[in-house]
Amino acid sequence: MNVLRRYPGGALGAAMLGAIVILAVLAPWLAPYGEHEKAGAVYQPPSPAHPLGLDDAGIDMVTLLLQGARTSLLVGFAAALIAVVAGGAIGLAAGYAGGRTDALLMRLTDYMLVIPDIPLLLIVAAIWGRSMTGVIAIIGLLSWPRLARVVRAETLSVRERAYVRRALTIGAGNVRVVAAHVLPHVVPLLLTLAIFAVGNAILVETAIAFLGLGDPSAISWGRLIQNAFAGQAVSRQAWWAIVPPGLAVGCLILSCTLIGRALEEHLNPRLRTGHLSVRTFRLAPSGGERR
Repeated sequence: MNVLRRYPGGALGAAMLGAIVILAVLAPWLAPYGEHEKAGAVYQPPSPAHPLGLDDAGIDMVTLLLQGARTSLLVGFAAALIAVVAGGAIGLAAGYAGGRTDALLMRLTDYMLVIPDIPLLLIVAAIWGRSMTGVIAIIGLLSWPRLARVVRAETLSVRERAYVRRALTIGAGNVRVVAAHVLPHVVPLLLTLAIFAVGNAILVETAIAFLGLGDPSAISWGRLIQNAFAGQAVSRQAWWAIVPPGLAVGCLILSCTLIGRALEEHLNPRLRTGHLSVRTFRLAPSGGERR
């Protein structure tokens, strides 16, 4: 919490994310209509009864946005959890073990990095069908390589520090050294990476749903945008069917980015001092010294 107080952007991001999470949790009680209940004419414009209008099936957009928040958050946090667990474990093992283990795990990471997302999703959808579980698993499994490389770099740095070498010299086991000396430095980094991974997973899920590769039975913000385009909302000038879910996705990704940046600057002081160097240090007159 102290980090968020020191960084207004992080506090704003936390407030935005907290508000979205609360709305998603309370969606069953806040939604004015059922998620499949036809409340009026197709693409009925906003009115006091329907502040955000109706979609291509005559369903209230406020209800759909609340229900879509639940799906988008579920995908984001579940996929981020998979990416953090897999990437953290592989990066930690590669960085601490070194040698052949490091080379083998990093080659696996490199191979995973070059796998294209969309073609793989097409294959998965064709084999196992379009399901939310499959979407979450694929996003998580395609996101861990980037995390693994960052965690490996941090682990390599920590492993070479004097107190870690000293602990190994006096006979401390590898498990104890990792738990007591390496993990405390890696976990804050993993938390920062997890926040970024949530935003990335939500963006990927939105793209997947827009392409029609998502779960057809689940309501998400990406599917709302896809339904609006398929229902010719643009030609009918029904902006309320496209703009609100697009803004919701943007706000959620922005909140994750702001929180992640605040945590990143807190963990790496050079990020917050580098851009101040021009204002902080002034050249003294000729022959003098810097102040």
